[in-house]
Amino acid sequence: MRVALIDPSLFTLPYDLRLAAGLRANGHEVRLHGRRSCPDDGDVSAPSVVASFYPVANLPMVRSLPGPLRLSIKGADHVISMARLRARLAREQAEVIHFQWLPLPAVDCRFLSGLRSLAPLVLTVHDSEPFNGNPAARLQRHGLPASFRQFDRLIVHTDQGRNRLHAQGIAAEQIAVLPHGLLGASVTAIRTDDDVGETVFLLFGKLKPYKGADVLLRAFARMLPPLRARARVRIVGKPYMDIGPLHRLASELGIADRVAIEPRFVADPEIPRLFQSGTVAVFPYREIEASGVLSLAIAHARPMLASRIGGFAETIRDGKDGLLVPPGDEGALADAMARFVVDGAFTMACARHVVELAATIPDWREIGRRTGEIYQHAAASRDAA
Repeated sequence: MRVALIDPSLFTLPYDLRLAAGLRANGHEVRLHGRRSCPDDGDVSAPSVVASFYPVANLPMVRSLPGPLRLSIKGADHVISMARLRARLAREQAEVIHFQWLPLPAVDCRFLSGLRSLAPLVLTVHDSEPFNGNPAARLQRHGLPASFRQFDRLIVHTDQGRNRLHAQGIAAEQIAVLPHGLLGASVTAIRTDDDVGETVFLLFGKLKPYKGADVLLRAFARMLPPLRARARVRIVGKPYMDIGPLHRLASELGIADRVAIEPRFVADPEIPRLFQSGTVAVFPYREIEASGVLSLAIAHARPMLASRIGGFAETIRDGKDGLLVPPGDEGALADAMARFVVDGAFTMACARHVVELAATIPDWREIGRRTGEIYQHAAASRDAA
């Protein structure tokens, strides 16, 4: 099939690229439509993304404008880009149109019926709680639940996602659960040098309020000083929030000397160095559906410490691959962190179990095959309507 993958802002570029590769491995012809590449995308997006979105908003002079003005221009640019998309996909003779995100659902839904006249529509609902409940994304959440009904199939990554959509009135047969593949080469052997004398608790990825960096800092401060002296916290990723309060909180708690906050984009070649021996991947999230960073931690055989929610609770085997704690519970998080610091044998056992876990996750070729089956069902539903 000729597949149009649509991710206007390239919110999940690593996922998009691997899904496209998996589809191509199954004989599909795939074009990924998004914005043109920017310096902080890394080199990976430049040769593979059809620049169908934001020709004006992505200009350097526009990106340098103050936030409200820049977002207004991007909103107008989005409307124009969506209006042009139907003609572009008609020329390409797309046989299925697969959205990864609807950045402005209240606007996007006005174009979906025209797109559906060309080909069946599929949407991957990466967040069943739109934008993970971020209050700043009210405009982006508006109209999203209603737009779901315009798609022939919805894909989610977890049972939680399926249940939430079903609770919103989406028929069970319209929802497909498809695992989130690993965003990295699957591990084949476990490192045996985890007992390195210092434990690093790594919170990696886009820095957003729902990820609970503040909870992590408070939990770390609760640990006994001798244990803190044997551990560090690294918070690494491009910020989508004001990180000044995190620096102030670390200072107020007296832990700034053991905390590194690194607000920056991390290119793919550096990622293995982040997930090095002695590192525990920590996810003190307040809300989540599925996590690309979780798949990175699994691919790099890192023990995991996460909130007992969403894809974390459905993937991580508590006490085996790592530990799960109630979201927002600083005391429970502190106790779990302490266990990783004092019990090196447990930490190494978790890493070995993560290797086993990685082997159970479908590769991208298999995910591409299953996605192709979803496309066939979507096409049959559209033809029967």
